[in-house]
Amino acid sequence: MTLQGQRALVTGGGRGIGRAIAAALTRAGAQVSVLGRDEAALQAAVAAGAAADFATCDVRDESSVSVAIGRLAGAQGFDIAVANAGAVETGPFMRSDAERFRRMLEINLIGTVNPFHAVLPGMLERRRGRLIAIASTAGHRGYAYVSAYAAAKHAVIGLVKSLALETARSGVTVNAVCPGYADTDMVASGLDAITAKTGKSRELALAEMVKDNPQGRLIAPEEVAAAVLYLCGPGSDAVTGQSLLINGGEF
Repeated sequence: MTLQGQRALVTGGGRGIGRAIAAALTRAGAQVSVLGRDEAALQAAVAAGAAADFATCDVRDESSVSVAIGRLAGAQGFDIAVANAGAVETGPFMRSDAERFRRMLEINLIGTVNPFHAVLPGMLERRRGRLIAIASTAGHRGYAYVSAYAAAKHAVIGLVKSLALETARSGVTVNAVCPGYADTDMVASGLDAITAKTGKSRELALAEMVKDNPQGRLIAPEEVAAAVLYLCGPGSDAVTGQSLLINGGEF
């Protein structure tokens, strides 16, 4: 498969799953721009050849997203947009106040809405495009102690399903990729927090984290990137409104 001549945007593209997606799209021939808040990580991604250029902005800020994407896209616009930026906060529901829920909705849901808003008009005009949200298995089922995050990722799945219906005859497809626990900085930080709070060894904490995955392991970022490549390819024209689970058969 080749994506030669196509322009792709990846939010949160400086590290982890976002960087793996950017690198995979680049290898497939796309010209990739990465977006995020961490300028050093974005610069490193470009220096390593994972992307062609970058811009810094907060995906929660509609105006700054629009300006950054307009500067990166130029007259050509983007053919592919992957909304990958996200965050998780953990804690029991009774210690998760409304502000935590708002934070999770802002980064995970609004952080998907804003880049989609910015790129979709050009896609509709050209009658082609791929919108892909990196959600989570938490967008399909509940997990204890992440109610705010799970609620936000459920909202992302609802957005994907609804927008896919609106764009079904436009040449634009809208899908989600939903990994389980992946081998990323976010999960590493989670393991650090678990060991600090409980005194468990890192090995024991990791085993507890992946116990629901029948394969008993973390998902590799490159496996998520491979799913994104499929959804960007010409053979996926009829695939829209879907949520592709990358979870080792968990459910």
